[in-house]
Order: sequence, then C-alpha cells, then structure tokens
Amino acid sequence: MTLAHYFVTDIEADGLDPAKNSMLSFACVVVREDGQFVGEFETVMEPRPDKQADSRTMAWWKTQPDAWLAATSDAKPPEQEMRRFVDWVESFNGKRSFAARPVAFDGSWIDRYLKDFADSYLLDTSYWGRNIFTAGALDIGTYIIGIFNHSEPHGDVVIPQAWLGEHEHTHRAIDDARGYATLLSKLLVIARKNPLNPDDFLDDN
Repeated sequence: MTLAHYFVTDIEADGLDPAKNSMLSFACVVVREDGQFVGEFETVMEPRPDKQADSRTMAWWKTQPDAWLAATSDAKPPEQEMRRFVDWVESFNGKRSFAARPVAFDGSWIDRYLKDFADSYLLDTSYWGRNIFTAGALDIGTYIIGIFNHSEPHGDVVIPQAWLGEHEHTHRAIDDARGYATLLSKLLVIARKNPLNPDDFLDDN
C-alpha cells in the first residue's frame, strides 16, 4: 500500500497579502503518514515587479538580519522555482496533502504562486485543472486539538519544545518547516497508536 505524504511548508514574504506583496522564500519538508521524513525543498525567489513590499513588514525584517539574508540571497525567478516545485511534488506517489501552521497563511501564498506561475492549484479540486495536491490541506494547529480531544481553538494546547525537534523558529523557511514537520510527525505517530473508530460516532444524533 502506498502511504500518503504531507508537504509541511513555511513561507517568508515582504508583506501579509499575496495580492499586494511578494513571497520571498519557502521551504517544504515531506512527512509520510507513518511519520517518516522523505524529502525537502527550499527556494528563494525574486520579488514580483507588479507588487510592493509592505512598510510595516519591512520594518520588522530589519530586526531579523540573518533571516532576511536567508530569505533574499541567490534569488531566482518565481516562474522557474514554482515549476520546479510542482515537478518535485508530483514525484511523490500516493495522496499528497499540503500542510502548514497556519494553513490559511502559508497556503494562500503557495496557492497564489501556483496559479500565477505554474498553472496549478493548492486545493484538490480536479475540474479546476492541474492539482499537485490530491488530498485536502491540513492545518497542523487544528490537527493538534483533534489529537488531544480539545474543542477549543488550538492556542490552548501547549506543545513541548522537543516535539519541534529542537528546531528554533528562526524565520528561515527551512528551519521553521523542519520544526513543524517534526511536530506533525509526532502527531501522526500518536494518532496511529491511538486510533479513534469513526463508526463509534456515526449513530450519535
């Protein structure tokens, strides 16, 4: 049986809005559903000439010189890098799910760039065209509350630093992606050891 893959992604940008600003860099770590790490992707891209950097975000970047250097050095055309990313994602067999924390932020950027530069989409909606992710996207924070049987927003669940693999959150995309991938791997292992049976809930009204 071919196992599913989760593509845990972190992006860095010069603003908050994909319609106005540019994604500078992103990284992706692939976690198989059994918790194994099976691949990494990292890129730095040139800012879009049709967008402008957000002044507040740029003021924050000035406080993060090392992260800024990592997010801007050796930048390549987004057309080239997004197509390279698409080919890399599609090299993995089985179901492929985009994952992030939070998926609403990182996912919106990746979806925008897939549409604009690689004629593809983030969501698994086949009639829209080429969809490199063949299963629904996963928000890791929301998955946490499911694993621990919480019903409140995921901010109330304290995650041990060790569950991030001791990866410091540096705002360098690959560092942050590795941390969240390590967290997801831990959660997947927990879920496989303590599975809930959905049939137990189907008869409840």
